[in-house]
Amino acid sequence: MSEEFLINFTPQETRVALLQQGVVQELHIERTNGRGIVGNIYLGRVVRVLPGMQSAFIDIGLERTAFLHVGDIWNQKSANGNDSLKLTIERLLNEGQQLMVQVLKDPIGTKGARLSTQISLAGRLLVYLPQERHIGISQRIEGDEAREQLRARIYSLLPPDEAGGYIARTVAESASESELATDIAYLRRLWSEIHERSTGAQAPVMLHHDLTLAQRVLRDLVSHGTQRILIDSRENFQKLSGFAREYMPQLSPLLAHYTGERPLFDLNGVEEEIQRALARRVELKSGGYLIIDQTEAMTTIDVNTGGFVGLRNFDDTVFKTNLEAAQTIARQLRLRNLGGIIIVDFIDMESTEHRDAVLTEFNKALARDHTRVTVSGFTQLGLVEMTRKRTRESLAHVLCESCPTCGGRGEVKTARTIAYEILRELLREARQFDAREFRLLASPAVIDLFLDEESQAIAMLSDFIGKPVSLHAEPGYTQEQFDIVLL
Repeated sequence: MSEEFLINFTPQETRVALLQQGVVQELHIERTNGRGIVGNIYLGRVVRVLPGMQSAFIDIGLERTAFLHVGDIWNQKSANGNDSLKLTIERLLNEGQQLMVQVLKDPIGTKGARLSTQISLAGRLLVYLPQERHIGISQRIEGDEAREQLRARIYSLLPPDEAGGYIARTVAESASESELATDIAYLRRLWSEIHERSTGAQAPVMLHHDLTLAQRVLRDLVSHGTQRILIDSRENFQKLSGFAREYMPQLSPLLAHYTGERPLFDLNGVEEEIQRALARRVELKSGGYLIIDQTEAMTTIDVNTGGFVGLRNFDDTVFKTNLEAAQTIARQLRLRNLGGIIIVDFIDMESTEHRDAVLTEFNKALARDHTRVTVSGFTQLGLVEMTRKRTRESLAHVLCESCPTCGGRGEVKTARTIAYEILRELLREARQFDAREFRLLASPAVIDLFLDEESQAIAMLSDFIGKPVSLHAEPGYTQEQFDIVLL
């Protein structure tokens, strides 16, 4: 499938869109003041050891301390496969101890970054593991013979003094010896620089910053099907061209500078796609629709037939809607970068054959995802449970914030509900304070209600407390906001 990347640069933000057959499939956004830290390497200091959780909090110089679980601590004994010698967190770490760590997950919400002490440095073709001694092969490279041939090729290129290990990425299978040797030399030089910075340093300090978003796209996402990489900034086009020439010369011909008058994202419909990816409702071409709700614990996706009535019977209508939904859901997960636990409520299907076909189509659509996805299949309730690895904030969390009016609930109390709350609050205030008059400040909708349908209620309360209540509409107030002033 032919694909192209569009890279939009502004001084404050970098945005990347992946298009396949002209349709936006993925969106990546990185802001100057909020760059992700996954892959960064720090010299951290142990702040607190938690034996009950077998974890520790590590100060790496961020606003929140980072989190290190015992399972993410590399040690020579467990690396050698001796399970009986696995140690507890309190025997491995002490408060105040300095250690080199790498970020596995960005801080998300109230959670700090997740760390590992097993360092890995990613290149175009290989991943370098300074603490290991073996050569691993990507699981996507199939066939024992092909895997062993690639392992032998890498071994033959390693210098005699090599002390680390490597993992061959999928693209390494078709790489030449010179390309592999260049990647090995780059990774060894990078590790040498990081190790040198750590010598004599005092924690917390950053030792290595991972590549920028645009550079990571060239390193990780560009594939054999990529036909073009359009960049709308001359300065950054030159920077990326230099980066490609040094580390990935085979990609240089794909880079192109976009010089058109119309903005690059507007021309290709990406801006419209971003707006649609923030909506709760997603329309299907058949007339059905999806409802996507993202919460702290999980994401739920509900499939509905909507206006699609089909041509044959109801079962056929449901089946076709679910097939289309399976493809759309897979694309929306990538577009919105939704991660964690995901529950999909397809429309109920009586036929086992239809359920199997929808699940097969769903897995096929998810296979295009660059992020690890696990699908558990249909549950007894007819729901599809799945997980998608979450390493950074979703698109909505990057671009949006909770509504200041409803606080993220997605709904506000009615004017009548607020009016009754005000009546109860006026009664409390009258019992507690001996005021001459009570002045109510509220939104126009609430004040209008008191002047019309609830006028008798406010008059009865005023008579009951024996004090006048004056009403003042404040256009700047939200519907749930009100104040009672004692005069």
